[in-house]
Amino acid sequence: MLAIYKTGADGTTKKIFAPEAGCWVNIVSPNEGQRAWLKNKSGIVSDFVAATLDDEESSHIDYDDDTGQVLVIVDCPAVEDARESEDPSLVQYDTHPLSVIFLPDRDMIVTVSLQENETIKAFSNGKVRGLDTHLRTRFLLQLLLHISQQYQRYLLSIRRQFNRTEKVLRRTLRNDELIKMLGLEKSLVYFSTSLKADEATITRINNGRVIKLYEDDRDLLDDVLIETRQAIEMAQIYTNILNGTMDAFGSVINNSLSLVMRTLTVITVVLAVPTIVFSFYGMNVDLPFQGWPWVFPLALAIVLSVLVAIIFKRNHLFK
Repeated sequence: MLAIYKTGADGTTKKIFAPEAGCWVNIVSPNEGQRAWLKNKSGIVSDFVAATLDDEESSHIDYDDDTGQVLVIVDCPAVEDARESEDPSLVQYDTHPLSVIFLPDRDMIVTVSLQENETIKAFSNGKVRGLDTHLRTRFLLQLLLHISQQYQRYLLSIRRQFNRTEKVLRRTLRNDELIKMLGLEKSLVYFSTSLKADEATITRINNGRVIKLYEDDRDLLDDVLIETRQAIEMAQIYTNILNGTMDAFGSVINNSLSLVMRTLTVITVVLAVPTIVFSFYGMNVDLPFQGWPWVFPLALAIVLSVLVAIIFKRNHLFK
């Protein structure tokens, strides 16, 4: 999808039909024709186009000395496709790159996302206040602020899913719940790694060497840094809690297994002792009381009494 937006004199942002000065070109999930436009007609440096179309590109900022073009790539949070999820009932998350390109010679800003992006959707639907396509630096900072807040919303969702899964796991200790925990842990790892990369990119923007910062943008950039670092701290806290919980449940499962094995061992010993005693009377030799008809019930009562006494003694039920 390719759409072009421009903010008019009345402050409203509307779609236009062709690129012009002061516009924002938005490309999401580009097809072959849109990829060709990026490579041949957009005027973007070829190295920037290659990086923009790479789904594995990490967050960074780059500057081209000849054209003055700036490429900013940030990692955005996204809901993982249910078809790729280990458990369709669990909402898992991933990250993907969002490219922002400044074209000063054409007075344009271009954004490219290889997947559906909630931040871009909010911008294109007019849900972001104060949007002005002429102010490229402010536009970028507003994008970064929305992305950091989106991270926090998804992290809160992960925490709620974790709490629900933990409650079920306390009752059942099923493998399904442990697999859900692993899925949440994977999402947190993706978030932590991407957030740290985004923080490095934002810190470089804060230096003001690559992108010119205006006085009015400093407060907004400070908000972006605060929100991003808060998201990093949240991801770290949730990761530590999840890892501690997984270790605790692992110890509980091992302890439960030990108790089961001990119980089975006691039952085996209890059943083995009467078998040994009664096997003596099945031998072809003379034994005491072998002709007495009540010898079997008496021997059984004595053996069971001794076993019960041993069990009570081991469980400290009497001294």
